Amino acid sequence: MEFAEKGKIPFWPVMTAIFFGNFLSVLSTTTINIAVPILMDQFGSGLHTMQWMVTGFMLATGVTAPLAGYLGGRFSYKRLYTFALAGFTLFSLLCAVSWNPAMLIVFRMLQGSCSGLIMACTMTIIFQVIPQERRPFAVSLWSLSAMVAPAVGPTFSGWLLQFASWHWLFLINLPVGAAAVVLTQLLIPYYRMNVPKSFDVPGLLTVVLGSLSLLGAFSQGGSWGWTSWKTLSMIALGVVLLILFVLRELKTEVPLLNLRVLKNRRFTAMLSIYSIVTVAMYAGTYLTPLFLQTVEGATTLKTGLILLPSSVLLALLSPVVGKLYPRFGPVRLISAGIACIFAGLLLMSRLHVGIAHNFILWAMMVRNLGIGLANVPSSTASMEEIPAEWSGHATSINNWVRNVLSSLAIAVFTSLLSSREVIHAHELSGAGGLAGAELHLHSFTMGVNDVFLVAALLVLTGFPLMLLVHRRKKETVPVGLPAEEPGSLKKRPAAKF
Repeated sequence: MEFAEKGKIPFWPVMTAIFFGNFLSVLSTTTINIAVPILMDQFGSGLHTMQWMVTGFMLATGVTAPLAGYLGGRFSYKRLYTFALAGFTLFSLLCAVSWNPAMLIVFRMLQGSCSGLIMACTMTIIFQVIPQERRPFAVSLWSLSAMVAPAVGPTFSGWLLQFASWHWLFLINLPVGAAAVVLTQLLIPYYRMNVPKSFDVPGLLTVVLGSLSLLGAFSQGGSWGWTSWKTLSMIALGVVLLILFVLRELKTEVPLLNLRVLKNRRFTAMLSIYSIVTVAMYAGTYLTPLFLQTVEGATTLKTGLILLPSSVLLALLSPVVGKLYPRFGPVRLISAGIACIFAGLLLMSRLHVGIAHNFILWAMMVRNLGIGLANVPSSTASMEEIPAEWSGHATSINNWVRNVLSSLAIAVFTSLLSSREVIHAHELSGAGGLAGAELHLHSFTMGVNDVFLVAALLVLTGFPLMLLVHRRKKETVPVGLPAEEPGSLKKRPAAKF
């Protein structure tokens, strides 16, 4: 008889361990955004260099996500989760003692590789061991852990940077990471569902090299020139490698990522929407602190306080939307969310030098209201028709696509900001009246507005995708079985679509 059906799954202990780990992973992403201008001064680096601290982390998060399906099946998701938490904590320490930008970027990427495993493991554990009727609430708690971090991260990091050095942004992870490791060992039951027969090395190489090639092209396209042979060749190489990856995964007997889950229309549509929402979210998270500190001269603490209300709203919405999901379903909640995200980003595209900070506060609240309405429904609905034995591959695909797209988006946003700033500076200097620092502030602001407008138009593409979401059929989705002892294995029949 299935473990979950017997009512033996300890819901709150499992969710507590998941909450701490996911919180730690997301916190490290949100706290560092405010520190970008400080680190640029500290190391004497430009924005294009320090952006790799953000995009490199996210790319590593997405690139290692495909490994979670294989490693989770091979070693169990509990053991993989514990290993990833320990690695994340170790690399946080190494980030804190970095002595130059290159080392900081390398250790951040290694930290991100562990973060990708953490996010994939936590979501997979939910869909394998939590009973189906409690999953929407469990996903809302998972999302809450990801939203509490942005709520406290900017303000906390702003306060920390005001009174201490940037090193403490990483050192603070050490006690939280240690606590998460202990809680995982004590509270999450050991289980395995399937053990993969082999490891797909060609698949790993093609997906990693393809993702890196695309990120390199989009991050440097502004400086190299978008039509230069270097940019175009790297884009072509990345596309070819990812096509080869897809073809191999569809043919090989034991794929690194089981891309057959994409045949499920509901999963594919929701994955697309979830990715669009994530890209829109990072547009504001990345650009707003830059604008406030670069143009408005706000301190790190004030920047954090301006972002605090919208972040708190996002955190509070997660459990509420989780409770509303069974009543309203994904389509209505996500549609309302997309509309609010568009409105918030459109407001943020109307910034100017000397703008009232209350305007930014309320615009970010409108944007985060939309993200809160769309986030939980899209992540929950994407997994509702995926059998439990395929959930590891589904969450790995989810994290890979979302994080690689987010990395590419930040790279494109940075390049677009730089190129549009140059264009606006040329136009403003030609018109006369502005020069020097004043010219830089106005052209930078106009470039930020252009990026926000692009992000606003991008999020509207989520509306047509809602047409692909059909009414879910009533089903029983198998849940994970805990092993009676660490060496045991319970086999399940392969899922089919």
